[in-house]
Amino acid sequence: MPIDRCRVCGREFFDEPRLRYQNMPKAAQNFPDAEAVKTERGVDLEVRQCAGCGLVQLSNDPVPYYREVIRASAFSEEMKAYRRGQFSEFLKTYSLVGRRVLEVGCGRGEYLSLLQEAGAQGYGLEFNEASVLHCRASGLNAFRGFLENGQPRLPGAPFDGFFILNFLEHIPDLNTALWQIHDHLARGGVGLVEVPNFDMILQKRLFSEFIGDHLYYFTQATLDSTLQRNGFEILDCRETWHDYILSAVVRKREPIDWSAFCGHQAKLKADTAAYLRRFEPGRVAVWGAGHQALALIALLELSDKIRYVVDSAPFKQDKFTPATHLPVVAPEALDADPVDAVLVMAAAYSDEVADILRKKFGKNIEIAIFRDFGLEIV
Repeated sequence: MPIDRCRVCGREFFDEPRLRYQNMPKAAQNFPDAEAVKTERGVDLEVRQCAGCGLVQLSNDPVPYYREVIRASAFSEEMKAYRRGQFSEFLKTYSLVGRRVLEVGCGRGEYLSLLQEAGAQGYGLEFNEASVLHCRASGLNAFRGFLENGQPRLPGAPFDGFFILNFLEHIPDLNTALWQIHDHLARGGVGLVEVPNFDMILQKRLFSEFIGDHLYYFTQATLDSTLQRNGFEILDCRETWHDYILSAVVRKREPIDWSAFCGHQAKLKADTAAYLRRFEPGRVAVWGAGHQALALIALLELSDKIRYVVDSAPFKQDKFTPATHLPVVAPEALDADPVDAVLVMAAAYSDEVADILRKKFGKNIEIAIFRDFGLEIV
């Protein structure tokens, strides 16, 4: 049954199909013989576009053999030469020579053999059993399977890199397949993802490019967004092979290194404590009750060292800071209840506040500003 929403992001399609094609070949590899041609019929294709992520796709069911890779390009000497150079450069650029690299959808090993020639420890995943046996007979390390729910962990994992070449556009459950790839990669694993270039198809109005085998039609923008939502960073994406292919280099996304936050907080806390020791307890105020100031007061543990918090916004005055419970007062409090120093925490307004304090109090109040790099004594 035709689907009514995006296979990738789950949003609904625009109301009407972008294109309808009747009596189309039901599959690119469906060549009926003399007997089958008597009853063979075409199919109708509906080209839809997601109203959310913008990805163009067919609403039709996938072809019966969508798990299998069949490569007519394997007969092209020009393509072989191109792949040899491409694989060699990729392995050298990303330090994958001698490392474990997985080809997802390896077919009969046409590219897997070139990958091994280039210096990788090549592993292939292919659903077609005859193709897997052919790979093994050729001395290639291939396994039968498909990246979907229930697929056992692959021998050789975790892999340092992966290739998926003109196969992604065939896979109905794209998110599961990409997350399976992600989960089979070592930390920092990189990959080469290639799909037909829909940017070029649009530009040249190549209406004949639509076929039941290809469920998705990726522009560079929608390829990027699909890969990013499934755990990959885009290192490079460009048109290649006479502009027919979009070629993306990706890396497995890793958590942000938060250690710099902790280190910066510890240094600022120590610097602020050292500064406050110069004054009698309760003789320092803070200017600023914005979210950054409230966080600093809490994270630097200043609540027992500060007399009050000054803020120009009337709706904050005569109340207390959340969590730390310091009184928030109007600027006039500096006259009625003076202090010896003011810590300015007013973000982009800090220089303006410091200028107001200098003009009004001169040397009677010391001023220190919290900058992004640390505490600056004015």
